Amino acid sequence: MFWELAGVPAVAVRRGGRVESIHNVAACAADVDGTVVARVGTIDTPVFLRSSAKPFIAAAAVRAGVLERFGFGERELAVMCASHNGEPGHVDLVASMLERIGASVDDLACGVHPPSYEPAAAALAAHGERPTQLHNNCSGKHAGILALAKVLGAPFAGYTEPSHPAQRTILALCGRVSDDVFEGDALAVDGCGIPVYATTLRKAAVSFARMATLRGLDDDDATALARVTSAMASEPWYVAGTGRFDTDLIRATGGRVVGKAGAEGVHCDALLDAGIGVALKVTDGTRRAASPATLAVLDALHALEPAAREAMRPHAFVPVKNVAGNVVGEVAALEGWLPSGSNPPAHPAV
Repeated sequence: MFWELAGVPAVAVRRGGRVESIHNVAACAADVDGTVVARVGTIDTPVFLRSSAKPFIAAAAVRAGVLERFGFGERELAVMCASHNGEPGHVDLVASMLERIGASVDDLACGVHPPSYEPAAAALAAHGERPTQLHNNCSGKHAGILALAKVLGAPFAGYTEPSHPAQRTILALCGRVSDDVFEGDALAVDGCGIPVYATTLRKAAVSFARMATLRGLDDDDATALARVTSAMASEPWYVAGTGRFDTDLIRATGGRVVGKAGAEGVHCDALLDAGIGVALKVTDGTRRAASPATLAVLDALHALEPAAREAMRPHAFVPVKNVAGNVVGEVAALEGWLPSGSNPPAHPAV
């Protein structure tokens, strides 16, 4: 299969004073009407949004009435959007959600991995405990989908299949917000087992602009997505966790930028003040380049106040450490890879 997605050199990995590696990035920023205000690389090749689609997955459950049915508040809704660290607060909240739904840990089909947050993983091991599905970074999303299945009167069994009523409901909303249809190779299986869809960076940017403005949506979708955005802005720790880029970005901007990372170097953001959506992919799928690249795009769009820029500095200049823990380099965006300005000119596709 020919790989049609192409980016521009955007993020350098330096060891000492020498560049050791370069990561290319493709990105698009657009308003709700589809006007592209910034672009680099190819933006009309479909890419899997992976976990960046979680706000829309959660919105489908909200629209169906899961918050009212099970008494979920903003923390529960935020963790439904999360790729969380598996810290005790995340795990306990998801366990509480399952209890209210009438589900068990065994109903979660997301699989098991240790907590993403190393201190939480170490504490679990120190107590002689093994991780469960609750520690999976997607367990909140899966609990939300189980809640959706319950509201729809559908069985828990098979809830990860595209033909399940819960997944049909989710994919329908994701299609509406992105003006896309997911069929053929645009629909696959995510790391946690649920269907994952591919759409272009242009359409993904528009979908996050809709998240920012609530325009271009029917009333029920807009109401559901507004609640999702509010929950993520109000409870950023439940969206990711300690030391994580998304949590820190939402906090640093006071909830005016609501971002969601996805696997394979994807990151999408809703810029509430500007009414703009951003969708970005590191073309080689490397996660370490996504945060510096995202911050460079946000800076070019004037979405970061000086205090926010300073607060996010540890994510813009990520230290490279050796095995002994000594800093021997850094990962940071290259200068001038993205035009600056509130309405920067389009960069030619590569």
